[in-house]
Amino acid sequence: MTDANVTETNPRPVALPRAAATVVVVRDADEGMQVLLMRRAERSNDRSSGALVFPGGTLDKGDRSLHGYCAGFDDASASARLRLDRYGLDYFVAAVRECFEEAGLLFAYDATGALTTLEHWPTEQVIEMRAAIRRGDTDLGAVCARVGLRLAVDRLAYHSHWLTPPGLPKRFDTRFFVAEAPRGQFASFDRLETLEHRWIRPADALGEGFGFRLPNATRQTLESIVPFATARACFEHAQALGNIERIMPRVGHGTQGPRPVMPNEAAYAEIGRIDPEGTGSASFELPPGRLVRLSERVRRLTAPNGSVMTGPGTNTYFVGDPDGEPWAVIDPGPDDAGHVDAIVAAAPGPIRWILVTHTHRDHSPAAAALKARTGAQLFGMRARFEQWQDAGFAPDRELAHGERVAVGARSTLRVIHTPGHASNHLCYLLEQEQTLFTGDHVMQGSTVVINPPDGDMTAYLDSLRALLREDLQWLAPGHGFLIERPADAINRLIQHRLRREQKVIDALRDGGPTEIATLLAKVYDDVPEIMHPVAQRSLTAHLLKLATEGRTREVEGRWELT
Repeated sequence: MTDANVTETNPRPVALPRAAATVVVVRDADEGMQVLLMRRAERSNDRSSGALVFPGGTLDKGDRSLHGYCAGFDDASASARLRLDRYGLDYFVAAVRECFEEAGLLFAYDATGALTTLEHWPTEQVIEMRAAIRRGDTDLGAVCARVGLRLAVDRLAYHSHWLTPPGLPKRFDTRFFVAEAPRGQFASFDRLETLEHRWIRPADALGEGFGFRLPNATRQTLESIVPFATARACFEHAQALGNIERIMPRVGHGTQGPRPVMPNEAAYAEIGRIDPEGTGSASFELPPGRLVRLSERVRRLTAPNGSVMTGPGTNTYFVGDPDGEPWAVIDPGPDDAGHVDAIVAAAPGPIRWILVTHTHRDHSPAAAALKARTGAQLFGMRARFEQWQDAGFAPDRELAHGERVAVGARSTLRVIHTPGHASNHLCYLLEQEQTLFTGDHVMQGSTVVINPPDGDMTAYLDSLRALLREDLQWLAPGHGFLIERPADAINRLIQHRLRREQKVIDALRDGGPTEIATLLAKVYDDVPEIMHPVAQRSLTAHLLKLATEGRTREVEGRWELT
């Protein structure tokens, strides 16, 4: 397989992933389960140069010829486990072969059907045999035929599937396996690919004072096996794993430089959208004042008002025609003169419209100053209640549900009224890109506060369900990065609220009439106590929703089921 592909339409070389296999070898010791790590040789063209890794390497063209020497299962079974149409056994064979070449551990059965101990092979003979296989003077099949061994592929349990991030000069599509160290055998480094080996507890390898570099996949794998007390428990856990999804980190940059960004991190989906080739140009941070181009029609500027309630800060979005003008601004943010200056300076063109999702003080107060600076029209809904609101917000026109605002000749924002977090909350759907600007209706990484009387839990859930009927591709929240798979994200929010509601019902059923402070400690026992005053607002919203449905009532300061 070649390492790069260049076409007329894609002149930039794109590394093609090479199939590889890795073995996480574990054993029991007095201090707990240990794992085998090998220190790679120092090489200028190796990103893992000098790092500690598990034994493993790329598949060899001769691995398929070793299928006949395998014991435990055949290619069909191996392929089914790896969810491949065929040749899945190649990965198991490569894992066994690489472990023998690099670490001197051979997973093979002898003529009696027992796992070989290699006790009849002198150490120097094993070293020479490993070197001969690596040089191509012989192969593992010839070794098996000569001494009557069969490769114990069933002693490897499939653990994970990693794909190197796009954009790197070398990429690997690697299957990770877990295996218990064969008894009677002793690990040793090969002096070519590896210069040192260590048996170490996973937690110790992850400690701050360990002193050796661990590649991302190695570190993540070590973290996944820390909980296991014994090698057998670790192996059996891997054996019992269901469908294993491929993990592909993406390269992002931050104030400390580039690093891999994992799929469970907030920035992951956005990085994939704005930097699909993996150039490293996308950031995994949201520093204030940095303009980010999210698409041909959308830019984002984050305000410097990060906090426990606003996350990294309030997002201000620019929306307009591709390479055109004028532009709309969504949510100019808090009353911050510096942020208004940044909006004006970063604008891709003249600002003609200002749209506000709702009038909480981190979203709308800058609208007046921005309107004065630009002469733009101001759209949104006035506050219905005074508490925590921008009471001075005065739109030139109040928008209605279903109304369309043309921002340029080829870009349209459709207004969707989404009460719940606030009674005057609006979302804006950029129809040409199926991107919904969600304000605080959907936030990234946390649920929003529902604060009665302006906040209403019934209205909030109804608004979320209404969004499921929209054809959406992306969510652009008021706080955080772009969110992919909107239906999944919205359904998670609905289910989270319903689970919280069920905790309210369970607590009232178990405890009888209960004061709200006592109920709060039970229902929000998974929330830091410092956040309980905020959580109490949403708890009140849950109780009021249940009361409206005739399921709870308040009697003399205590809540109870009806």
